[in-house]
Formats: sequence, C-alpha cells, structure tokens
Amino acid sequence: MSGQASTVTVRRQIAKKDYTKVRLILFTALVAALLLTAIFAEWICPYDPYEQDLSNALQPPCAAHPFGTDRYGRDMLSRIIVGSRASIFSALALVAIIAVAGTVIGVICGYYGGVVDGILMRVSDVFLAFPSLIFAMAIAAVLNGGIQNAVLALAVISWPKYARLARGQTLAVRQSEYIAAARLSGSSSFRIILRHVIPNIAGTVLVTAMLDIGVMMMEIAALSFLGLGAQPPTAEWGSMMSSGRSMLQTYPWVVLTPGLAIFVSVVLFNLLGDTVRDWMAPGSARKKRN
Repeated sequence: MSGQASTVTVRRQIAKKDYTKVRLILFTALVAALLLTAIFAEWICPYDPYEQDLSNALQPPCAAHPFGTDRYGRDMLSRIIVGSRASIFSALALVAIIAVAGTVIGVICGYYGGVVDGILMRVSDVFLAFPSLIFAMAIAAVLNGGIQNAVLALAVISWPKYARLARGQTLAVRQSEYIAAARLSGSSSFRIILRHVIPNIAGTVLVTAMLDIGVMMMEIAALSFLGLGAQPPTAEWGSMMSSGRSMLQTYPWVVLTPGLAIFVSVVLFNLLGDTVRDWMAPGSARKKRN
C-alpha cells in the first residue's frame, strides 16, 4: 500500500510540474508579446497617436476606431499601444532600480552588520512607517511631476522592502558551512558576496521583483492619474484615464480602455510572477524529482 501511495504521489508531482511548465511557457509568451508590442508600438499603431482631428472627436468604438477616439479626435487604440511603452517600461525600470539598490544595501547590512547595518535599517524603518503612495505623492509633487520623477519618487520609498528581504536571506546564508569554508580558503569578503551570497538569494529577490511589476505599474498610473506622473499630451495609461475621467458617464470608452490595458497588463505580470514562484519553490516537483 505504501508503494502505491508513493507512486501516486510521484505521479501527482510530475503532473504538477508539467502543468506549471505549461503555465510558465504560456504566460512568458503573453508577456513577451506585450513587451514586443510596446517596443514596436510606433510601427503597430494604425494612426498617429498624437494627431488631432476635432471632426472625429469622441467617436464611439467602430470598425475604423476599435477603441473609439478621445476629445481631440485621437485614436484611442493607437494611444493605448504607444502608452504601453511609458507604462510598462517605466514599471520595469522602477523594479530594476529598487531591486538592485535594495539588494545591495541588504547584502551589505546582512554580511557586515555593525553600525552600517543599524543606520541603514533605521532609515528603512522611517520609509516603511509612512503609507507608500502618499509618501511618493509628496516626493513627486516636490519634484514637479513627470514620468521620470514619478519613477524616482517611487524608487525612493520602495527600496526598503528589498533591503529587508536581502538582509534576512544574507543573514541565513552567512551562517552556512560553505561560507566558512570560503573564508578559511582565503577568499575576500567581496568574492564571497559575489560568488556565494548573491547567487543564493537571487531567486527569492527575482520572484519578489516579478510580483512587484504589476504593483509598480499601478502606482505609476496612480501618480499620473493625480497629475504627478506623465503629463499631457504624453500617451500614458494613468494620464489618459485622468484626462477623460469627467466623461466616464457620457463617453466611457475614453476612461475604460486605458483602464482595461492596465488591468490586463497587471494580471499577466502577476500570473507570470506566481508561476515563476511555483517553478522555483524549494519543494517544487521539479526539484524533488531531480
């Protein structure tokens, strides 16, 4: 009986691994398509996203304009496609900045400890004590708005999460036997961090970063919606929603189509992040089988 139960368990693990692999391929392909759309946006757009034609203003969705037009007669589909570049790439850049900066700070604090660790962790406590979006709004307002300043404002308040995560992982890794062996072999601290610490914590940081892309995309859109991010006439999804919010009841497509673009993009990145987390989980079927 125990042998049969073991066989069933192995089969379930293999089936789970195969299912996770299919999900990984599917969501990777969808996110890749989204990124390619943003990269080649200028060639994909059916119309000039910044060309105004008041005779076509506020046209409902139709064959010529599948997502309708805005108050200036600009094609909404073209603006959403071009807006994907600012919305997606700014979120990716933001996550890359805070993941790298936070990880470096966390590794230094966790490995060396001492006064530097105490000071940087107290600084991170200060940032974590404030509601993140409100703090970002204050910083973005001081910087006078703009998509670059919105990314900078969110970067200033978002790095402590990665610093805390990397510090905790580094403290655990630092006590490992192979780290002690590396020290005895004469390896420098920099070499140990580069060859042993960072590779062992990179998976956790990567999964966290992928799950954070959707969150950062929504926060950038929120700042743009409040007028503290991308400024008109720049095509950016949050800014587009803000410029059309007064027409939600009369011309809903002006607001709903960029909102739908945000929703789809965030869902895809979150699903990909969840799948990567399942794939890299220590107890995954893939690792158990190996």
